[in-house]
Amino acid sequence: MITPKKASKAKLPGRPTNPFPNRLTLGIDEAGRGPSVGPMVMAAVALDSKTAAALTRKGLRDSKAYGAGDDAHAIRAELAAEIRLRAHFVVVIEVSHTEIDARVCRNELNVLEREIAIKMIDQAPSCDKIIADGKRMFSPLAARYEQFTSLDHAEDHHAAVAAASVCAKVLRDERFNEIRARYEPELGPITGGGYSNAHTRKWVRAYCERYGKLPEEARRSWPHTYVHDLIGDTTLAGPQTSLFA
Repeated sequence: MITPKKASKAKLPGRPTNPFPNRLTLGIDEAGRGPSVGPMVMAAVALDSKTAAALTRKGLRDSKAYGAGDDAHAIRAELAAEIRLRAHFVVVIEVSHTEIDARVCRNELNVLEREIAIKMIDQAPSCDKIIADGKRMFSPLAARYEQFTSLDHAEDHHAAVAAASVCAKVLRDERFNEIRARYEPELGPITGGGYSNAHTRKWVRAYCERYGKLPEEARRSWPHTYVHDLIGDTTLAGPQTSLFA
């Protein structure tokens, strides 16, 4: 999961300074914050400038840019393997739906993401820059790390953040595919990625019609109003409704 930092070459006496230093950047991003079903995954990836440029030439972009479906997952999985091969550091942390429920009900989902970000940063090698996707959510960490910056849509501008988004998305997709494999033989094809869209509502409602309860992997802190007529309101107390989008 963690790749050690590569040794740097010593400078030769009298050699001119490189005008384009090969700086190391740690990027942080997540996948699966918004879905009503399944876990969330956070990742951190450290890339040097040359590797970042090389991966960008290979097509590295924000994970959402590849679309949905099996073909998109295959592209992301291939890139994730290349990232792990070439990055100085990669760490991926999965957060269960039950942990998400507990923290949402205490109004601490943002706090949870910051705690995980700190854990990943403290494991990483020393970096020239640390960039996290989510300006307001991660901005408090700037007081802890002087080289830290948080930006909205950071994955569109920094390869290390795009790499983190790809690694996080690959694991999130694998986990959702495991959920699909458990239910599809009985309920038919499951699409929608676990987000609160028509596809997800269709299979969750089918499950509720058959068993009178939500699937185990459904987040109880998310509102499932579309099954209230079947099982009543199962939403846990104290949810952050602004975080469901």
